[in-house]
Amino acid sequence: MPTELVSLAVLVIVFLVATVRGVNMGALALVAAFVVGLSVYDLDADGVLGGFPSDLFVILVGVTYLFALAKNNGTVDWIVHAAVRAVGGRVALVPWAMFLVCAAVTSIGAVSPAAVAIVAPVAMGFALRYRIHPVMMGMMVVQGATAGSFSPIGIFGSITNGVVEQNDLPGNQLVLFVTTFSAAALIAAITYLAFGGRALLARGKETEAVQEMGAEAEAVAHAATHAGGPGTPHSAVEATRSRAPEDEPAAQHTLDAQRIVTLLGLVALMIGALGFDLDVGFTALTIAVALTLAFPASAKGAVEKISWGTVLLIGGIVTYVNLLQAQGVVDWVGERVAEVGAPLVAALLICFIAAVVSAFASTTGIIGALIPLAVPFLLTGQVNAIGLIAALAISSSVVDCSPFSTNGALVVANADAKEREMVFKRLMQWGMSIVVVAPIVAWVLLVVPTA
Repeated sequence: MPTELVSLAVLVIVFLVATVRGVNMGALALVAAFVVGLSVYDLDADGVLGGFPSDLFVILVGVTYLFALAKNNGTVDWIVHAAVRAVGGRVALVPWAMFLVCAAVTSIGAVSPAAVAIVAPVAMGFALRYRIHPVMMGMMVVQGATAGSFSPIGIFGSITNGVVEQNDLPGNQLVLFVTTFSAAALIAAITYLAFGGRALLARGKETEAVQEMGAEAEAVAHAATHAGGPGTPHSAVEATRSRAPEDEPAAQHTLDAQRIVTLLGLVALMIGALGFDLDVGFTALTIAVALTLAFPASAKGAVEKISWGTVLLIGGIVTYVNLLQAQGVVDWVGERVAEVGAPLVAALLICFIAAVVSAFASTTGIIGALIPLAVPFLLTGQVNAIGLIAALAISSSVVDCSPFSTNGALVVANADAKEREMVFKRLMQWGMSIVVVAPIVAWVLLVVPTA
């Protein structure tokens, strides 16, 4: 059996074993990468670990650490209630506001994971407090970041248009942006309706209901602050009932010095990441360490709240996929596809490869690699270049909601600990479904009619 098939089969086994036995998939993938690297590709441990996503590790640790501090000192609560006031009590508008914020940020040049890293913690905190399904909120954030990324000055758009130009292929920047934005918006709308959007719309502008939810959010924060006692409430409702009026935090939603400094730190993260292209992970870690030194009391327990299980899971899976890429397995699969005689079938297979690999690895890398791979049969004129490039862009980007991609991992990492496993499973289900559906729909709508 070819080594490429062996390594792909091992990846399938990792998924099956982790699903059946409940073992951390990342730990299994790291072991698989070690075994396959040594036995199949004759690598040493250093060669295997060369594919470990250190940048993703730092992003996950830095961002979750910083927002753990922001939650501890009440800054996140203040932001959430400020958002409620901004939408005038219309909770149903908040997920779409998050979608548009992410789209706007990425459309002017922000890297998609940077936008999600900034918005996801606040969005997921809002979802927890205001009874919005966390999967819906996470999907809205991720698809919003995807929607703006293919603008002419967006990162994905710049890469795609650059590759098209380098390969002397016909391109249309407006078609690329409109089609990818529409695809992401459609997935966001479907998710919104599937996870309780109609119920949110039915609330309308209910100030009293929002105030009640705000009171429950305060109760949760108050209970978390005093956690550990025998009478600790286990829900917002219990906390509301069990707390006496005199226990009400007097300054729950006011800006004290600590919250002001934290907000300045979050603004600095945004400006540094988006304006000066600073690394999101290291910038977040720097701000988190500075806050810890300045306010050590509120930093208690923040390190324990870093999503270490998620870090292990994502780190292991991406390490294995990077091993496959480094050993040419992805290129080998692409070459097999290129050998297909029918251009339309080859185009569909290329879209599937883009979706599958991007769900586990770098969307940026896939966009840059697969368009040149498609050049031979694009030049035949049997497949419209503009349509296929748009289909490839959609197939490789809308799957970023997968929990194995950077964006999906950030959503999982910022979900409430009690909901994290559910969010991971739902995102995996939706991500894998999109991996199958998106390439077919994009191919039918954009490639087949122009062939």
